[in-house]
Amino acid sequence: MTLTPFGTRLRAAMDSRGPLCVGIDPHAALLAQWGLKDDIAGLERFSRTVVEALAESVAVFKPQAAFFERFGSKGVAVLERTVADARAAGTLVVMDAKRGDIGSTMAAYASAFLDPASPLFSDALTVSPYLGYGSLAPAVELARESGAGLFVLALTSNPEGAEVQRAVREDGRSIGATMLAHLAAENAGASPMGSFGAVVGATLGDLSSFDLDINGPLLAPGIGAQGASAADLPAVFGKAVRNVVPNVSRGVLKHGPDVSALRDSARRFADEIREAVSA
Repeated sequence: MTLTPFGTRLRAAMDSRGPLCVGIDPHAALLAQWGLKDDIAGLERFSRTVVEALAESVAVFKPQAAFFERFGSKGVAVLERTVADARAAGTLVVMDAKRGDIGSTMAAYASAFLDPASPLFSDALTVSPYLGYGSLAPAVELARESGAGLFVLALTSNPEGAEVQRAVREDGRSIGATMLAHLAAENAGASPMGSFGAVVGATLGDLSSFDLDINGPLLAPGIGAQGASAADLPAVFGKAVRNVVPNVSRGVLKHGPDVSALRDSARRFADEIREAVSA
């Protein structure tokens, strides 16, 4: 099975539902805040509630695989159901697993998340290119074949990221800029938008020295609890702001388990983002 390319499907979802991406991050403290136990039952209740509350209104969900994997095979089974339920409801799923390796191992990671026959098949996958961009080739190839997408770590919001991503190569270009250039090449000629995106933190301030116009989506963590706001997006992303997919996790999830409160919070963020990027 080959789907319509991820970039095309994402553009349509962003235009119809707004660009908001909501994380599904069932860490122990948040389960406790919801009055749930840190066990499989709590994990499943949390995930089902988020999907049921928001699947018909948000463009993208981003489950963090680690918070499911920590429960072993039963947690992975919950992740499989979460992905299937979200996609069945019409929401795109970006699996936040940040996989990165070489050769057959990278191919196996790609198969787990980008092969339509896999129970964990997702619309896109986050990947780490820091074994060299070429190490991602198996994931790039399978994403093209299946109609899925990738989000490559380029300019992340964590302070430690700068020591690698802003390091300068012999040609004078930074590592982060190099990753953006690779992605622009992958997306060349795609319309309305390519399927190979970058992860770029919304908290990074002025990024005018980087060419973010990669003809692909820019997954932007940092809105809400990490300190960035929707109003910051135009200044950070410039002319590429229309392709930004802002990710909000704690800012929305803290309002659970009340379904109405979750929906109201997501709606507020979506409205603020839509206003900011269309100004």
